[in-house]
Amino acid sequence: MAAPRHRRRGFSRRVQYGLFAGYVIAISGILLGAALLLVARLDPRAFGTLRGVVVDAGALFTGIGRVGVEGLHGAGDSISAYVAAGSQNEALKRELARERRAVIAAKVIAAENIRLKKLARLAEHLPAPILSARLIGSTPTGQRRFATLSAGTSEGVRPGMTVRSAEGLVGRVYESGIFASRVLLLTDGETAVPVKITRSGQAALATGQGDGTMEVRALIAGGSPFRRGDLVVTSGTGGVYTPNTPVAVVTTVRGDRAVARPLADPARADFAAVFPIFQAPVADLPSQPKP
Repeated sequence: MAAPRHRRRGFSRRVQYGLFAGYVIAISGILLGAALLLVARLDPRAFGTLRGVVVDAGALFTGIGRVGVEGLHGAGDSISAYVAAGSQNEALKRELARERRAVIAAKVIAAENIRLKKLARLAEHLPAPILSARLIGSTPTGQRRFATLSAGTSEGVRPGMTVRSAEGLVGRVYESGIFASRVLLLTDGETAVPVKITRSGQAALATGQGDGTMEVRALIAGGSPFRRGDLVVTSGTGGVYTPNTPVAVVTTVRGDRAVARPLADPARADFAAVFPIFQAPVADLPSQPKP
């Protein structure tokens, strides 16, 4: 009795079919390559046409792939734009809410300012200027500083009245003639003006130094109440000068004292306005006629 034959390890019909298919594909590729070589040699025009078909087919697949990629990019851009639009919309809503609150606050402040101005008019009647006249001369040097105003008693100008230009306080009328008056300037050594600092409301006294400047002294000693650049205005104390009239700007600080330069320059001002005394004493007021 013959001995049984043993199959080789790993042998199977599927492997055999796979090897056969591989051989067939390899042989087919070789034959196709040989055919293409023969066509290219024997008929270059037909081979060019075949190459054109291959290129067209490749372009078709490439175009389809490109459309897909662009579609994906477009979808991504659309999603990003949608998300960004949402966040921008929320930011614009918040900004609009802030602007509405700011507008409401501004309207409230404006209404309050109108109310306070009305109250101020009730509590304080500010005088109107008597007239405007030309400044026809001023003293440039010397201890005494005067300016000449082309208006006198014939037009209602009296000693003690204040004189202002567009820049600020010039001084007060020292003496009056019929057609002209002498104005005592702020820088004269005999000038003393009750003032305050707009930044802090600090009360002070400004006096002329005869050299084109004024000395500002705090009424409460101690500390450093002044800063360079502080605006000095009239306080209204004493009843001569109208409150809040610009006077000078601080240029030098020396403890509780400061040097300030007047804002109004009579040498450069062509015209000035004459104001009555802010609060005249009772004795100076005209008597009421008896009924």
